[in-house]
Amino acid sequence: AFRQAWQRVLQRHSILRTRFAWEELAEPVQVVHRQVELPWEELDWRDSSPPQERQQLASLLQEDRRRGFDLGKAPLMRLQLIRTGRSTWRFVWSHHHLLLDGWSLPIVLQEVLLAYEGLVRDQPVTLPRPTPYRNYIAWLSRQDRQAAASFWQQRLAGFSAPTPLPLERAARQPEDHAELPGEHEHELPAELNRALEQFARQHRLTLNTLVQGAWAILLSRFSGEEEVLFGATVSGRSAALEGIESMVGLFINTLPVRVQVPRDAAVRSWLEELQAQQVELRQYEYTPLVDAQRCSEIRAGTPLFETLVVFENYPLDRSLQETPGQTGLDLREIRVHERTNYPLVLTVIPGPTMSLRVQYD
Repeated sequence: AFRQAWQRVLQRHSILRTRFAWEELAEPVQVVHRQVELPWEELDWRDSSPPQERQQLASLLQEDRRRGFDLGKAPLMRLQLIRTGRSTWRFVWSHHHLLLDGWSLPIVLQEVLLAYEGLVRDQPVTLPRPTPYRNYIAWLSRQDRQAAASFWQQRLAGFSAPTPLPLERAARQPEDHAELPGEHEHELPAELNRALEQFARQHRLTLNTLVQGAWAILLSRFSGEEEVLFGATVSGRSAALEGIESMVGLFINTLPVRVQVPRDAAVRSWLEELQAQQVELRQYEYTPLVDAQRCSEIRAGTPLFETLVVFENYPLDRSLQETPGQTGLDLREIRVHERTNYPLVLTVIPGPTMSLRVQYD
């Protein structure tokens, strides 16, 4: 039933049945298949002890990363269901980021659970007709690229080198892509989190603005620069496109944030200016990063920035725990592993206690 539920959701969303083609073509294209076979594998680890199971899982995940994906073959996802006890299983869902952003994950998983419930109870499940991803592609094609280019030329004028990280460089080996980056997690105490929220409300600021301001100050101190540039992930889900909040696909974008960090600035006015810049940037958040970089004075082939800030506003665990159902399915230990090509990434997950995750080379 669980496998059939995934097959139904795969058939519902065209984005999950896509591959990419670029060889001997003027520009890359996304090819949608009417039917694709669900890549499904079942394993039985019931005879393994808990330490053996942890080791097997670590090896499985490492091998899965090493396999990667062939972008020319659909679907760009794999599913592995591993039985570990009489009524316990581990489930591994691997997919290329070209298919989905974080906002899409709970949408897909909730649909799977609803379809699974209907199959187990032998009852029909009616899901709303999905808004096709191609509506977003059509919307993108209507945006004013010239206006965006003018905006980025003005925003990046005079910036000729990425903000330096004071680190020694080590040569990367081709096989290193299979290894996960280093990672450190920290949760802010609830009292400090409440103080930040209160400060943000009092001055009509977003928590995202506070995070970006803190990161700018940190980069300024470590680099010795009074003006810094870092990347920030934006949702890309424009309210101008009807139904975009429930669409499944890749909408996020990564764009440069340029911040002056004067030593004598008043904090409130400086943060207000930073937030105003974010509001202005949202008008052009559809700009591909490669196009924004062309508008800069940084030499081609040189990264525009080496650090990235991600403010996650999709509560994956909570949204799945709230999914109604009578199947007795209990979801636990939901973990998400993502890969990035940036040396240093800060991911912030708001909540009663704000979670900070730093991934680093």
